[in-house]
Amino acid sequence: MNLKGRDFLTLKDFSKDEIIYMIDLAAVLKEKKKNGELVDYHKGKNVALIFEKTSTRTRCSFEVAAHDLGMGTTYLDPSGSQIGNKESIADTARVLGRMFDGIEYRGFGQEIVEDLAKYADVPVWNGLTNEYHPTQMLADMLTIREKFGKLEGLKLVYMGDARYNMGNSLMIACSKLGLDFVACSSEKYFPSNELVEICRGYAKQSGATITLTTDAMEGTKDADVIYTDVWVSMGEPEQAWKERIDELMPYQVNKKVMDNAKDTAVFMHCLPAYHDLNTKVGRMVYEKFGISELEVTNEVFESAQSVVFDEAENRMHTIKAVMLATLGVPEGIM
Repeated sequence: MNLKGRDFLTLKDFSKDEIIYMIDLAAVLKEKKKNGELVDYHKGKNVALIFEKTSTRTRCSFEVAAHDLGMGTTYLDPSGSQIGNKESIADTARVLGRMFDGIEYRGFGQEIVEDLAKYADVPVWNGLTNEYHPTQMLADMLTIREKFGKLEGLKLVYMGDARYNMGNSLMIACSKLGLDFVACSSEKYFPSNELVEICRGYAKQSGATITLTTDAMEGTKDADVIYTDVWVSMGEPEQAWKERIDELMPYQVNKKVMDNAKDTAVFMHCLPAYHDLNTKVGRMVYEKFGISELEVTNEVFESAQSVVFDEAENRMHTIKAVMLATLGVPEGIM
């Protein structure tokens, strides 16, 4: 398998074998990390990390992964770059491509990271856009495989707003890798019909199924994985918060939902999660709406079924695998 020079923008661009290869590579790199083995195969290289949306896990994962590979990093936050402001995406890409060996972008529309990839002559990695979150998918699939020893034939249920990056990307990953995917929400929060049909095409090849349901009990029955994400984003008007909370509360992940899944089921969340009052956002929601737990209850989040921190750690291992695969894997590592 040779992915050197490839961009990593969405899992739609990769075959099942290529995705499994990156997960396998991440598992190898994780074992080497645990054993204290150096993997600084790309000493002297440098990567640019563009963050128009800030993040704890994505930034730390890319910085630690790059450092482990022997590379330097330059972090560009919204105030540290003129991308799309005083300088076009194309011009930014052509400048950075001459200075760096790879470029990560985390921000808004998918068209931005696509343009960066079009004009930069180095690999470009999608750290998150409104539409897709492919690095999270590799971490999730590695975590699931670690827990169950396989991927094919498992049932993953995504509860909540499935219209954007997490719902889209999980549906793509599951349909390509042979997991049955269920979007469990009200109809207005289902993924787009266009993407559903694309994923049903992938599912025919892998043996997976795609299901959209508004019935929480029907959707989660005998599930292996229950997955959710935050319902609202900071910056959205208060009215949007109230509407979203009212409409999505029937799809909160709680003990009743987990009891409806298999006894061996795990709970997953890409984080951050609003499961208690220990955050500014959590307290604000409680003060305004009288609700102390949003997309997941604290009982589930802190339970033995929760693997959210395994996921968080695996972000670093899988991001390292993506960078290594696209920059060049030395012989003999796999």
